Amino acid sequence: MPKFRVLELSGSPFEMGYRHGQAYADQIPELAEERVRLSSDKKWTGRTLARAEVLALGRACLPYHEAYAPALMAELRGMSQATGVGLPELVILNGFTDFIDTVYNTDPVVQSSPAPAHPGADNCTAFIVSPDATVDGYGFYGQTWDMHDTATPFVILLRGKPAGGLSFLTMTIVGCVGMIGMNEAGIAVGVNNILGGDGQVGVTWPFVVRQVLAQDNIDAALACITEAQLAGAHNYMLIDAHGRGYNVEAMASRCHVQEVAHGSMVHTNHCLLPRNIEVERERLPQSRLSSETRLSVAQNRLDSGRITLDDLVALTRNHDASSGICVHAEEPMWIESCSAAIMRPATHEMWAVWGNPCQNEYERFAV
Repeated sequence: MPKFRVLELSGSPFEMGYRHGQAYADQIPELAEERVRLSSDKKWTGRTLARAEVLALGRACLPYHEAYAPALMAELRGMSQATGVGLPELVILNGFTDFIDTVYNTDPVVQSSPAPAHPGADNCTAFIVSPDATVDGYGFYGQTWDMHDTATPFVILLRGKPAGGLSFLTMTIVGCVGMIGMNEAGIAVGVNNILGGDGQVGVTWPFVVRQVLAQDNIDAALACITEAQLAGAHNYMLIDAHGRGYNVEAMASRCHVQEVAHGSMVHTNHCLLPRNIEVERERLPQSRLSSETRLSVAQNRLDSGRITLDDLVALTRNHDASSGICVHAEEPMWIESCSAAIMRPATHEMWAVWGNPCQNEYERFAV
C-alpha cells in the first residue's frame, strides 16, 4: 500500500464537509451505494429489506443526529452538496455497522428466522495500556480496523481544525466523519464492533467519535457515549493524556462503563458482560471463535507489562493463533485488516498503517 492520504480540513462545519466531498467526489458515491446495498442484504442484516425501506430507516435517523451534533450534520450537508449523495445515504455510509443493528431490529415482532451475523461486521481488536504497564510511563490506545476488503481503498486520515473548536486527527474512510482518533487536548478514542439485537433509530457511532474529539476532558468525552441514544452496539475505548482510561461496552438499550486505571484492557467483538449478552445477536461459530482467540492472544501479550510501542506494533501484526489479530482476506468472506492505529495521548502522537499491518509500515503523525 502507498503512504496514507491525508486530507486537511478547516473552517465552518459546512465548509469542512464540502471540502471533504470535493476531495473524494468520485469515491464517496461509490461507497455510499455499496453500503446501502449491503444494508439490504440478509447476510449482513439478518433480514431482507427493499432499498426504499433501508433509506426510510436512514432518513428516520436524521433528527437524532441533528439533535445530538448539529455541527456534524452541517458537515454532512456540505458533503452532500459537493457529491450529490443524499443525507440518508451518508448516514448509512458513516454508521454502517451500527445501522445493521437498526435494520436487524426493525419490526422485531414479525421477524422470523433471522440469519446469524456476517463475520465482516466484527473483526477488530482494540486495547488500552495504562501508564503503569509501559516502559516509558505513558499510556497507549490501539486497534486494528477490519472490514470487507473492498473497504481498504477508501481509508484516509483527516486532519481537522474546526472554526472555534479543537484540532483533531482521525483515521477514517472517505465520506465518514471519523472512526479512530485523537484531539489536541490529548483525548483518544476508538471502537470495535459488537453485534446488537436491540438496534433502534438513533445516533450512529462515527458521530459519537467526533463528539468525543470535540471535548477537552475525558469526563465530557465519556458523557458523549453514555448520554446518546445509540442506533447500535459498539465497544468504545477512551484514554487521555494523563492515562485515565475507560472501556464502554455500549448496546443500543444499555451500556456498561469500566475504568481502566491499571494494567491493560483488551476488547474484541463479543460482549463480556452478562447483561449485554442478553441482547447480543447470534453469530457464526467461527466468528465467535475468532473473537475469543484474538482476545486471549492480546491479553496474554499485554499481561506481562513493560509494554513498548514496538510491542504494540507487533501485536497488530500477530499471526500466532489460528485466528490471528492481523486478518487477511480469504474466501468466502474476504475480510481483512484494512488499517490499524496506535496512539500515545501524552505526546499527542499517532502511528497508523494503511492496509494490512504486516504488509506495510506504520507512519507517525502528531496533533
